[in-house]
Amino acid sequence: MTWLAATSVPADNVSVTSPDGQLTVTVSDDGGRLYYSATLGNNTVLEPSALGLKTSIGDFTRGLKMTGKKSDTVESHYQMRGTKAGSGDYKANRLTVDVQNQDSMRMSLIFQVSNRDIAFRYELPRQKFLKKDYKRVRILSELSSFCLPDGTTTFISPQIGPETGWEQTKPSYEETYSADAPMTEPSRYGHGYIFPVLFHLPGKTGKTGKTGKTGISGKSGKSGKPGASAPPSWLLISETGVGSGYCGSHLSDYQAGTGYTIAYPDRGENNGFGSDFSAIPLPGKTPWRTVTVGSLKDIAETTIPYDLVEPLYQPSTDYKPGRYTWSWLIWQDNSINYDDQVRFIDLASAMGFEYCLVDNWWDTQIGRDRIAELSKYAQSKGVHLLLWYNSNGFANDAPQGPRDCMNTAIAREREMKWMQSIGIKGIKVDFFGGDKQETMRLYEDILSDANRYGLQVVFHGCTIPRGWEKMYPNYVASEAVLASENVFFNEEAAIRQPFDLTLHPFCRNTTASMDWGGIIMNKYLSKDNKSRHTRKTTDIFELASGITMQTSVQCVAMQPNNLEELPQFEMDFLRQLPTTWEETRLIDGYPGQYVVLARKSTNGVWYVAGLNAQKEPLTLTIQLPMFQPGQALQYYVDNKKGEPTLTSLKTDKKGQAKVTIQPNGGIILHAGTSSSGRR
Repeated sequence: MTWLAATSVPADNVSVTSPDGQLTVTVSDDGGRLYYSATLGNNTVLEPSALGLKTSIGDFTRGLKMTGKKSDTVESHYQMRGTKAGSGDYKANRLTVDVQNQDSMRMSLIFQVSNRDIAFRYELPRQKFLKKDYKRVRILSELSSFCLPDGTTTFISPQIGPETGWEQTKPSYEETYSADAPMTEPSRYGHGYIFPVLFHLPGKTGKTGKTGKTGISGKSGKSGKPGASAPPSWLLISETGVGSGYCGSHLSDYQAGTGYTIAYPDRGENNGFGSDFSAIPLPGKTPWRTVTVGSLKDIAETTIPYDLVEPLYQPSTDYKPGRYTWSWLIWQDNSINYDDQVRFIDLASAMGFEYCLVDNWWDTQIGRDRIAELSKYAQSKGVHLLLWYNSNGFANDAPQGPRDCMNTAIAREREMKWMQSIGIKGIKVDFFGGDKQETMRLYEDILSDANRYGLQVVFHGCTIPRGWEKMYPNYVASEAVLASENVFFNEEAAIRQPFDLTLHPFCRNTTASMDWGGIIMNKYLSKDNKSRHTRKTTDIFELASGITMQTSVQCVAMQPNNLEELPQFEMDFLRQLPTTWEETRLIDGYPGQYVVLARKSTNGVWYVAGLNAQKEPLTLTIQLPMFQPGQALQYYVDNKKGEPTLTSLKTDKKGQAKVTIQPNGGIILHAGTSSSGRR
């Protein structure tokens, strides 16, 4: 990054505006308390919201005085791997406000405002007070708040208390989300809300069709008729840049007149071990709090989690993206045996997939010697193994093994050296204990150690990543969502799956890679594909979710029986499914109802994928500027019976196409050649 045109002058109420002049943040002093507010155009998007820290060296929430300001321009260009964009160009105007408290202790507030993103954090210098030289500080709490306009509605997920859930494994960011709920509705467990949080700001809305809501194109329901006015604004709050040097945070419950406040981990997290505050050396900085505001397109395409962070180390090898098979999702624990894993390796090989994940209990149900043999067999078939590990340790009572292999440096060194020697290419580490700084240190230690041995890392039963794809080059994705295993466990989650997967492109998956854990191709959630409850989505929905869900190592949860059951065109699509992207564009959508997303793969091919979570067919006329007018496209679509078909569709002279997405169904459009077919 570069900082340009610095100035330093005394400050009272001060403002900083985005490069395009549309988004403005104002910092104000009200009787010794600091607040910030934000406007987009002529609309208020954040009412005056509190700023400040309580620390071990002083109270920076009251008795404050602004002593100076500095304005800079921040610019950076960077390359990425494994996210929704292959590169980033970040330009923001930066405001630094220096303050001191009534004891003359000093702190700075830093705001960076790009065209649709606000980021802010605090900096504390090394300083003296009463002849003591302060070289370290405990950040006890943060007053930072987000006061949204009255009438705002929410798409948010509650934080659950510590030592809850199965074997006391929560919090693990696996609760359900609201849908246009009022801010005044209390959180389900009384512990506030996890990041990211999505808000629908009040404003003029267009006329709606069957959906009752308006998407970004102003079209909805069967009719697809445009709305009468521009859609309302949206706002997404999260944080980025949290590594071993700070705790993860979340939002408090809503309070009238205050809004939502930054909340630190519960004391009971990590089985009560570790601090519920953060400790940093001086000079030191807090992580970035981020606010993205504007249209749903702005929300879905933001790169702010990566714009603000830098790599912490260099990759030790060229980490390969790809797809993996996974027996455990449908066949469960009993499948973790040598013969069944051979079947899923053979499945991966037949499909041209790069990886096969061997899940929990492999250390006892297969054994280390036979895992080495299995890895050798997989490599002979052009496949590499990924191995599951328990993070414990101490954080909870999850019994699955291998245990006690990832929780200490000595154990990791021994385990990772062995994995490298037998050709393992990645690990999935499960069951973490919350967001304390001690837990964040464990995430970072696992990632750093794994990089020395050429291992990619996926986390499950975990917190959200916070800029980690850029900070840690061998990091792949985190679960941190109520994921596909729940579709197997209970029918309620299967019914909710379309809602979830049309929400996350605007929320969880827009801020970070998400290991949902499976493009599910079985009709029934069972090994025989005849019993238990059914999958509620169509085949095309599942195929399209491979585009709308973003992670560089994607689970395709096929089963061996699918090789004989799926039509050839579905098999062909999965064989060439990309997992890394140069560019992402939102075409249309409304959180929890439908989404149409375009992604450009790293080999230059555009894919347009749509999902419909509603009970009625959805007809849209969509703009497709990535294709030529009149261009013939492959069109994967469900017929009226929900059956998968492959046909062709041409864009019109304006570069538009009219599509219909069936209930719980999907569409895919891309340029290519293939024969039409149907089941």
